[in-house]
Amino acid sequence: MADEELCFCSAAELAALIRRREVSPVEVVQAHLARIAALNDTFRAFVHLDGEAALAQARGAEIEICSGGYRGPLHGMPVAYKDIYDVGGLPTTAGSRIMAGYVASQDSTVAARLRRAGAICLGKLNTFEFASGGMDLFGDTRNPWHTEMATGGSSSGSAASLAARLVPLALGSDTGGSIRSPAALCGLVGLKPTYGRVSRAGVVPLSWSLDHAGPMARTAADAALLLQGIAGPDARDPSAAAVRVPDYLAALDGGIRGLRLGLPRGFFFAQSDSEVVAALHAAVEVMERLGAEVREVEVPHAAYGLAASWAIAYSEAFAFHRAGFLARPREYTPAFLHKITGAACLTAEERVTAQRVREVVTAEFMAALEAVDVIVTPGSPHPAQRIGAPLPAPSGLLTRPVSLAGLPALAVPCGFSRAGLPLSAQLVGRAWQESTVLRLAHTYQEATDWHRRRPPFSGGADPGPPAQLAPQVAPAEGPLVDAGWVLDWARLIGLSYVGEADAAPIAASIAPVKAQLGAARAWLDAGVEPPSRPAPG
Repeated sequence: MADEELCFCSAAELAALIRRREVSPVEVVQAHLARIAALNDTFRAFVHLDGEAALAQARGAEIEICSGGYRGPLHGMPVAYKDIYDVGGLPTTAGSRIMAGYVASQDSTVAARLRRAGAICLGKLNTFEFASGGMDLFGDTRNPWHTEMATGGSSSGSAASLAARLVPLALGSDTGGSIRSPAALCGLVGLKPTYGRVSRAGVVPLSWSLDHAGPMARTAADAALLLQGIAGPDARDPSAAAVRVPDYLAALDGGIRGLRLGLPRGFFFAQSDSEVVAALHAAVEVMERLGAEVREVEVPHAAYGLAASWAIAYSEAFAFHRAGFLARPREYTPAFLHKITGAACLTAEERVTAQRVREVVTAEFMAALEAVDVIVTPGSPHPAQRIGAPLPAPSGLLTRPVSLAGLPALAVPCGFSRAGLPLSAQLVGRAWQESTVLRLAHTYQEATDWHRRRPPFSGGADPGPPAQLAPQVAPAEGPLVDAGWVLDWARLIGLSYVGEADAAPIAASIAPVKAQLGAARAWLDAGVEPPSRPAPG
């Protein structure tokens, strides 16, 4: 097999070749390093490459495997980490100047587990600042399906590296959709596990109660392989639950006959592009032909999940970064500073309202999942959009409601737009039932070829603009967008760094959240209390 073709093998295929000694881990690593050297300047996926160490690890793996010390399917397998994961000896920048000079002294739990399994770290991957702000430090990651398009979330480098075939497996993180959204827009599989399934120790936090570490890959089988290596309780992370970890790879087989799928009425489809909806329904028809049963379900207040998740996540982020904002505000990207400061402009009542919405939306998902095994929705309401362009629907619109519930959710490719951009389905399962959503995605992928298609761009001349772009949305209007109140509020709570130039973007970021939380107060029952813990289980 030609070295270049090794980069187009799935991780499962590479693992079989390595196990049978038909290919060496050294050859696999060399092939990927060569492709990174040729293409990374275009895609801006890798920000720290550890090529010499990777080759040394590959040589060690080759010796160990040839001596009968094969550890399993991750042995000799290249992986790369979103640059919020600590990997001992490598910098962790989190896409921020604030982290300049920091070098991890030890592995995150995920990196340590993969190292013990024999995986080989190629390096660190580009991300939004602290998984939420701008990409000023290293530049915007480019979508391999079209380099003028965004990748759709903070696990940008993870998605681009996989779609461009720079690495077979990558780690991402998901607070409101940053595994699922980039996977959806880049034609990949991305899994947000159940909250507590994977340790976050050694991963720079954004939101303690909503952050999930998880696998990204090109197939459900590869995602299962990677999840197997990282799942389980961890003394370093109190949120990592002591729940039995099943054999995810074995659970892929058996088909989906009799599996009950729920299509939620209203919100998830009403807010989505017509091409997305058509592709999703076509995917469900395939699943029906494979033996699944389809019925309607209701999650009536899911639309309020966007504002509730935003309020919770960024209030927690503000608490984490408050000291940094006060001491070094201009070292943060404006996008991050303004968004997170916006959360400081929420009232106590609005924060409690967000937690109460979380309780209601979680209960609605749990009730729906009593009647079905998996809920199926569009993965993104629209295909990838131009970098920097206003979005036709808010970021995280379809993913944030699921994040509130802490349930496992997986993005799987299910088609392409007329412009040749990937479309995706989101599969939501019961708590701790990652096996079920992985089996559904795997069975669907075995019957379709969307995941086997290769991006048309491999470097050189840009392929040109797509056939059409989604319409842009008008900016928010109204009294909350007026910047004056932000300056008054900032002075009241001691945010000395907020100036007149900051007030307008802060007001614009928080205005729709305040409006939706205000609407939520009108329907919340007086007996709905905030949750006592962040996720089911």
